Amino acid sequence: MKHFKAALTASATLMAIACGAAYAETVIRVESFLSPQHPQNAVVLPTWAKNVEEFSEGRLKVDISYPPNVHPKTFFDRAKSGISDVTWSFHGYTPGKFVLTRLVELPGAEASAYEASVAYQKIHEQYLDSAGEHDGVKLLSVFSHGPGVLHTREPISSIEQLDGLKVRVGGGVGGEVAKNLGIVTVAAPATKVYEFASQGVVDGILMPMETKKSLKLSEVAPHSLMLPGGFYFGSFFMVMNQAKYDGLSDEDKAAIDKASGLALAELAGRAWAEGDQAGHDYAIAEGNTLTVANADLNAEIQAQVASVEAAWIEAANTKGLDAEAVLAAYRDEVAKLAGE
Repeated sequence: MKHFKAALTASATLMAIACGAAYAETVIRVESFLSPQHPQNAVVLPTWAKNVEEFSEGRLKVDISYPPNVHPKTFFDRAKSGISDVTWSFHGYTPGKFVLTRLVELPGAEASAYEASVAYQKIHEQYLDSAGEHDGVKLLSVFSHGPGVLHTREPISSIEQLDGLKVRVGGGVGGEVAKNLGIVTVAAPATKVYEFASQGVVDGILMPMETKKSLKLSEVAPHSLMLPGGFYFGSFFMVMNQAKYDGLSDEDKAAIDKASGLALAELAGRAWAEGDQAGHDYAIAEGNTLTVANADLNAEIQAQVASVEAAWIEAANTKGLDAEAVLAAYRDEVAKLAGE
């Protein structure tokens, strides 16, 4: 009996240790938006999660959720306050909060989402991060979608047609470009674009080509006008609650860091670039009309939007940045990546 009790005690101790080990993992709660089929949700977040779990040797587990009826403009503050551990969103959803991040959004860089994202992350680390625009959270990475395209219900072939056109914009540089072209801007998150276009609330949408498939814009905006260098690009962040990060062991912080930064920018950029190609191919298959602006139309548009870049340079300079030099460095980095 004594041996039996000893065996039971030993067994219970082992079970307690095993259970303790099983529940010792730390869960990282990621909040996302858009459909699960979007490249960010179908590729980027699951791959980042897999990498975090692998690099931490299973000590970290990532749980991805989609909170209903939550505007993505709140996602930065949700991570900052600890409502969620990790979020991602578009900088332009919060006007006035981010200035330097508009660098990547300026039209004129003939870049894919991959080239823009990788160059952006490098330049952000080198020149922009010290300005503290992401203070209060752990910045995991910045990245960009591909060239912004004007998707419309009716075809556009002249600059006069843009005057008074009602177009959904997300904010940031895309909104400023639209205003300079005489467009009537309608602010709305990406989650509302299909609804707004299908109901005739807007005549068009400024978004990258991947949305033709991921957001089904091929159904409600079958005509697309493209510019060399895009109408704009889109600046995104992925951030983590600072207290959650600080509470991790050094080994687990290293796992998060290894999966993030440039590695995450490369991952996101590649996924969004592949999404643009998939959207392009899908639009063609669906019978959409995709038009690259001719030289004359492009020149007219560029002349009207040139002041957007000048305004950013002036605003960035007031924050102590040598804005022209940094913008040149970004575009040089893009050119290097495009030449590889």
